[in-house]
Amino acid sequence: MEFIQTATQPSDDDGFAPCNMTWQHRIYAFGACFVIGAFFSIFGSIELWLGQWAAFAFLYTLGTVTALAGTLFLRGPKTQINKMFDKERIFATIALIASIIITILVVIIVPIGKGPLAMLCCIAQFIAFCWYTLTYIPGGITVVKSCFGAVAGRCPC
Repeated sequence: MEFIQTATQPSDDDGFAPCNMTWQHRIYAFGACFVIGAFFSIFGSIELWLGQWAAFAFLYTLGTVTALAGTLFLRGPKTQINKMFDKERIFATIALIASIIITILVVIIVPIGKGPLAMLCCIAQFIAFCWYTLTYIPGGITVVKSCFGAVAGRCPC
C-alpha cells in the first residue's frame, strides 16, 4: 500500500491544498466515485433490459464520467489532468472524451432509431475507457497488442 501511496501522492499544488484531504479521505472519495459510477452503469443495464436504450446510454455515460472523476482524488485534479494529456495517453484521452460527448449528443439529438446507435456509442465508450485505463499500466498496451496479435495469427480467415 505504501508503494501505491508514494507513487500517486499528490503534490501541494494539485488543487486539493484548500481542502486538506488526507490520503485516507482521498481513497474513500475515489472508492465512492467508483461505486457510484458502477451503480449508474448497473441501473443503466436495467434500463437496457426494459428497452430504454437512450436511458441506458445516458446512465452508462454518467457512470463512466463519475468513475473517471474519482481518479482526480488520487493524484489531485491538476496532476491528473496533466497526466491525461501526456504523449503516451493523449490519443486514448481524446478517444474517451469524444466517445462520451458523441454518446450524449446521440441521446439528446437523434430523434428516431437512437437505440442501436446509442448502444454502438456505449461500446465505443467502453473500448475507449479500457484503452485509457491500459495506458496507466506499465506495458499494458503492449501486452494487449501482443495477445491480439497472437489470436489474429491463429485465425483461419
